[in-house]
Amino acid sequence: MPKIILAAVLVLTIADVMSQQSNGFYIIERKDRKQVDILFNKKLLTAYCFYDSIRKPILFPVNTVDGIAVTRGYPIEPKAGERTDHPHHTGIWLNYESVNGLDFWNNSTAIPVEKRSSYGTIIHEKIISHQANGNNASLTIAAKWIRPDNKTILNEKTEFRFEVNNNSFIIDRITALTADDVAVLFKDVKDGMLAIRVARELELPSKEASSYIDDKGNTTTVLPSNAAAVSGMYYSSGGLQGDSVWSSKGKWVMLTGRKDKKDITIAIIDHPSNVGYPAYWHARGYGLFSVNPLGRKIFSKGTEELNFSLKPNESVTFRYRIVIHSGNLLTNADMKKLSDDFDKDK
Repeated sequence: MPKIILAAVLVLTIADVMSQQSNGFYIIERKDRKQVDILFNKKLLTAYCFYDSIRKPILFPVNTVDGIAVTRGYPIEPKAGERTDHPHHTGIWLNYESVNGLDFWNNSTAIPVEKRSSYGTIIHEKIISHQANGNNASLTIAAKWIRPDNKTILNEKTEFRFEVNNNSFIIDRITALTADDVAVLFKDVKDGMLAIRVARELELPSKEASSYIDDKGNTTTVLPSNAAAVSGMYYSSGGLQGDSVWSSKGKWVMLTGRKDKKDITIAIIDHPSNVGYPAYWHARGYGLFSVNPLGRKIFSKGTEELNFSLKPNESVTFRYRIVIHSGNLLTNADMKKLSDDFDKDK
């Protein structure tokens, strides 16, 4: 069948599916685009994407219930006025900077060929299952963390649970990592583990440029933010706010701001069952919002060190809740309730 006819059939099929779906969640596998679309009331909330160019599966874009994108577009869908630093910061993702000496966090197509032997890649393997029912949906996938020679280090099974509750889009990520036939060391480092790179408008105002160095000595400089263009502010369960949240411990952190004339809150909640709970927060003013349960040394100024490890075939599970809320700003009391509810989740 000619490609033009195939494309037409695909478009008609998707349109037909969309016309038949009722309100609530609906999931569409887009194998041609290497993504799975997560829709609510016929609008895209996010997509599970496993593009070859990203070096890891991600959720992208991530939208509020009323359709406002809270993730940076670069490098997948660049937008005018966005920052173009850290091309590995894309959507929502989970990986780590040092796994058996390989850097999964900083890997991207920007890495020169001669340096790629130092980086690991997470390869999507298969969609295990998905279901949607009203205000709830789920997607379960399998992936592999591989070395440059394609040898598997970790086998991943991740379940995403999606929920819409009034103006909140809630994402639970439950990721089980199982060592293959080798022992696995997660060296205690700064960059990890669950993260979102937010839209420009949700960054924190800053007056000075900052430089950041990874574990291989590579330096990235981030220019200051124009206070008139950004509106972000971090708040933590420990009572801290702004840049002071970076390197602090806490049960949760929320980022508040304003975009497209709407108040927005993005929150990440840690779970008591996680290694390193309560975790340290790697929350930067330039738009990287991350929780790192395995990095202790740099955040504690050398007073703690973890170096978490797995024996061959041993597993560990990480659970996180991400809340994307619009229309008003969540309060500390709101966050305490959300955190307490998540604590009970099994």
